[in-house]
Amino acid sequence: MRILVAVRDVELGAFLQREFDAEYFAVDLVMDGEQAKSLVQKRNYDAAILGLNLRRQDDLDILRDIRARNEQLPILMLTNRARPEDYARMLDLGADDLVLRPFAPTELPARVRALLHRGVRHAEPVLRVDDLELSCVEHSVARAGRKIALTPKEFALLEYLMRNAGRHVTRTQIVQHVWNLTSHAMTNVVDVYINYLRRKVDLSPDCKLIHTVRGVGYRLQARTQHSPPIS
Repeated sequence: MRILVAVRDVELGAFLQREFDAEYFAVDLVMDGEQAKSLVQKRNYDAAILGLNLRRQDDLDILRDIRARNEQLPILMLTNRARPEDYARMLDLGADDLVLRPFAPTELPARVRALLHRGVRHAEPVLRVDDLELSCVEHSVARAGRKIALTPKEFALLEYLMRNAGRHVTRTQIVQHVWNLTSHAMTNVVDVYINYLRRKVDLSPDCKLIHTVRGVGYRLQARTQHSPPIS
């Protein structure tokens, strides 16, 4: 699950990145509203956290613009203080929730999960491929009713494969989306984690869902699907 975090405070941004990394989220962190607007237009996010000043018109314009660019995106606002009229205006501009600072370390991940669980502008809280099921809200995985314990990176990798079920993804794409890196040096790590997943998800050749696409990367697909040569 990928979220956008836009805050001006460097320490707050680093803190949020650590907290959400620990909660199975991939985080794109920016310190500028214009960057946030650009990324919302280019990438698909599950949620956005905006650390904006509700009394600054340009910050409110950022919220309005992001909502206009993506009508389905859950948006959570962070602010130091808010009057009732500020809160009402924020909601009118398209925000879904407001958190006042300071807040408990576990509060924001819980608030984001609650937004997703309630289905606020979000259509896929549970991903299913064949008999494999992944809950984006509960961070749980099961195959044919059997629960599977995954590490945060294994979970993020499986989620990415399931969101792209039936399509091949390259190692570079996986590194960018799961590890949030652009370095090609990390691509060997992908093979290691794919093997970890296979040991937990694909228990026998007969129930294989994770496939290698020769010369390309990997694909997760239901056993009934027909596609180009894989192994």
